[in-house]
Amino acid sequence: MKRYQDHEKILGERNSFSKTDPGATFMRMKEDYMKNGQLKPGYNVQISTNNQYIVNYSHHPNPTDYKTLPSHIDQFNKLYNGLPQAVVADAGYGSEENYTLLEKLGIDAYVKYNYFDKDQHKDKSKILIDLYYNAEQDCYYCQMGQKMKYIGTHIRETDNGFLAQYKNYQAIRCDGCPLRGSCNKQKGNRILAVNQNLAKCKSKATELLKSEKGIYYRSKRGVDVEPVFGNIKYNKGFRRFLLKGIDKTEIETGLLALAHNLAKRAK
Repeated sequence: MKRYQDHEKILGERNSFSKTDPGATFMRMKEDYMKNGQLKPGYNVQISTNNQYIVNYSHHPNPTDYKTLPSHIDQFNKLYNGLPQAVVADAGYGSEENYTLLEKLGIDAYVKYNYFDKDQHKDKSKILIDLYYNAEQDCYYCQMGQKMKYIGTHIRETDNGFLAQYKNYQAIRCDGCPLRGSCNKQKGNRILAVNQNLAKCKSKATELLKSEKGIYYRSKRGVDVEPVFGNIKYNKGFRRFLLKGIDKTEIETGLLALAHNLAKRAK
């Protein structure tokens, strides 16, 4: 029991840890020849770049990118005693928690959500019309014009402790509806769970991403941060930490960042 408790203490909020490096978490890495992914102990390394210069880096014990942004921004603030005017990131960071945080800090969030690219290219003639929301009566109307009444609210808590609020709306009568097969596949009348705050965040993100500045940032992101990882992994041949523990591996990343920036400056 004592051994089990010790392991549980090391584990913390993670789902795994390595016996040879307790600070590392097992993550899926594409290192084998078939590129089908293997579980190996590692750290989720995050970097911020500006014109291919590394301006901030951080290590995280969890494989999910969206969980790393709050602490990464906090470290940036401690380093420079200030916050960036804008953050540009891919869809892996697009969550309600991150959108809310960036808005609270006054940072423009040029961050995609999961289905942003799909929404821009989908054939609108082949999908159902979006449900109409009546703000005065707080209700939705389905594609057949039937009213969906508000029946309550439930809260979902994320792994980071963020509370997301969902409002539930239920249709009056789905039996015999000609659109039931494509609209409602559950038993009984359709229940719609809506996160209105997330919808607002996505709408604002879409507006920023489709603006002239947003298009510029989106085109620049791929040639700003990705070549830095490529330079470190392939040109420098650094694909594995030599030390163990998050403190020591952060020193390695710091030395790599310093060498990268000096070499770029020298050119």
